[in-house]
Amino acid sequence: MEILGATAGLLVICVLFLLLNTIQVIQRQGKGKLPPGPTPLPFLGNFLQLKGKEVFKSLLELSKKYGPVYTIHLGMEPVVVLCNCDIVKEALNDNGEEFGARGYMPLLDKMSHGGHGVIASNGERWKQLRRFSLITLRNFGMGKRSIEERIQEEARFLAKEFKNTKGQPVDPTFYFSKAVSNVICSIVFGDRFEYEDKEYLRLLDFLNQTFRGVSSVWGQLYNIFPKVMGKLPGPHNTIFQSVDVIHEFIKKRINMHKETLDPSSPRDFLDCFLIKMQQEKDVPQTEFHMLGAVNTTFDLFGAGTETVSTTLRYGLLILLKHPDIEERIHKEIDSIIGRNRAPCIEDRSRMPYTDAVIHEIQRFTDIIPMGLPHKLTRDIHFQGYSIPKGTTVYPMLSSVLHDPKQFKYPYSFNPGHFVDENGKFRKNDGFMPFSSGKRICVGEGLARMELFLFISTVLQNFTLSSPVDTDDLDLTPHLSGFGNVPCPYKLCFIPR
Repeated sequence: MEILGATAGLLVICVLFLLLNTIQVIQRQGKGKLPPGPTPLPFLGNFLQLKGKEVFKSLLELSKKYGPVYTIHLGMEPVVVLCNCDIVKEALNDNGEEFGARGYMPLLDKMSHGGHGVIASNGERWKQLRRFSLITLRNFGMGKRSIEERIQEEARFLAKEFKNTKGQPVDPTFYFSKAVSNVICSIVFGDRFEYEDKEYLRLLDFLNQTFRGVSSVWGQLYNIFPKVMGKLPGPHNTIFQSVDVIHEFIKKRINMHKETLDPSSPRDFLDCFLIKMQQEKDVPQTEFHMLGAVNTTFDLFGAGTETVSTTLRYGLLILLKHPDIEERIHKEIDSIIGRNRAPCIEDRSRMPYTDAVIHEIQRFTDIIPMGLPHKLTRDIHFQGYSIPKGTTVYPMLSSVLHDPKQFKYPYSFNPGHFVDENGKFRKNDGFMPFSSGKRICVGEGLARMELFLFISTVLQNFTLSSPVDTDDLDLTPHLSGFGNVPCPYKLCFIPR
């Protein structure tokens, strides 16, 4: 009898799931004509059709069957996926207002305390925090000590660190994390950290764990089944523990700034935010409060560290694999910059090959392949479909960076994608690693400066050498989820 009762109960649950799924599908069909896509299962949606370690590749494969605009169910949530350069540009650029909201991403929502900060927020909150962040970053780039000078200084410290390795094999991961993070730290916190600072190293380790965790299978499971995963133990919980540690560090720095704040002479981003908090302390719906300060700072600190440092780490691995390309950069550096002065951003326009290689590194590494989710702000007729307001949309940046219409060899590393027949740098509409439209990365300009100055400084001073046969170097991502993370490797920095 007990077995029969359990079986009957299980059948009731299954029937309820089927009914709920059917009702939701009918409701969505009534709201608009969503693009076609694979049939979802109750509760699971299309989860079984996604490869855990390569979700974005699974989504690209589905586009071959259902077209460049299709619907997939992540759990019980319908999501519209956009694939190829023309479609993504039409959405983000031509219809930027409609596609301009941030879509729901459970991991991001929990990490941002329900949509605070500049990355996860929407509406008036997003407008105010983004405007404030852009203006403040620009102001500190035009001050007595420009952002370029900060990067040049950090590049010198990094070159010194590499010189101290005396040509021995090293893992470059935290070398680049320390250098890149110090640039944003000097803007946000007002000073840099020594590379041996234990608290700083601990902070960077937690940041690295966060990026890897979000890109892992566990992170993806949380995004698809947040209510279930939120109640289960597992590695996904370490993501939030790491974020909490970083948030506490930021709170500590904010309190230190409060004690020494001079409203007439702001030293950094945090000072500016604290001054804005004072100015709006009597505004009931202000977005300038402690929660906003912590999350906006976390966004700048996190995004300003991991994406650029991972790109640099991946870039050197590619150059190890292609020593002929490295040698051409050496020649261009020697011709344009020489050995007696530091590279500056003005050199970029006179170094088309180096610039092309850096662009190709960003295209090929495809650090954020799915991009961040968007959400429709109103009903829209798009590509023949009536997509309702509130629908989550994934503009697949990977499909743009590997669009065969834009790039002759989409899955090969080829700097020629950005060089014309006269050897001059050539722009390409498919270059979209920072996304596009209203939600384009706030730190795009800073990131591009960092990539050029760090790579040119390293190659001005060192020749790269691999301790293993270059045929054994694997350019396939070690983790491939929210982000692409390169396989661990070591290299030697040989002084030139």
